[in-house]
Amino acid sequence: MSDATKDRADITEVLVRYATGIDRRDWVGFRSIWTDDVDANYGRGIGHFHSADEITEFMTRSHAVMGSTWHRLSNFSIDIQDDRATARTYVHAVLNVDRDDPDRWMDVIGHYDDELVRTPEGWRIARRRCGRARVVGSRPDNMEI
Repeated sequence: MSDATKDRADITEVLVRYATGIDRRDWVGFRSIWTDDVDANYGRGIGHFHSADEITEFMTRSHAVMGSTWHRLSNFSIDIQDDRATARTYVHAVLNVDRDDPDRWMDVIGHYDDELVRTPEGWRIARRRCGRARVVGSRPDNMEI
């Protein structure tokens, strides 16, 4: 496997760990994909986060009230330049926003624009911008998406 192919596979794995970390409520794994000083802007209603601990704490708290969630990622477009990379990934998230009410669902479609850096521990997301194209369904009580 060439270095570029391995880097693409490793970066894709980081992005997938984001989705599976949320869906499995694996907050240690979720925390591991970010640089400590990540700049992650999810926009209005979700927030702008300035550290891995801050975004992990928010996701832990906001998903605590939810039932099952499915964060599906696709169309991984990755560009690697030495120890830095950019990635645009499409996201389709289906969320049961109230674990006590199986009829409260939200469907979100958008994309993530990420900047990643190679660290001694592997690739990590240093910057994220989230673009939402469509949000339908019930909103979680703690978000104004």
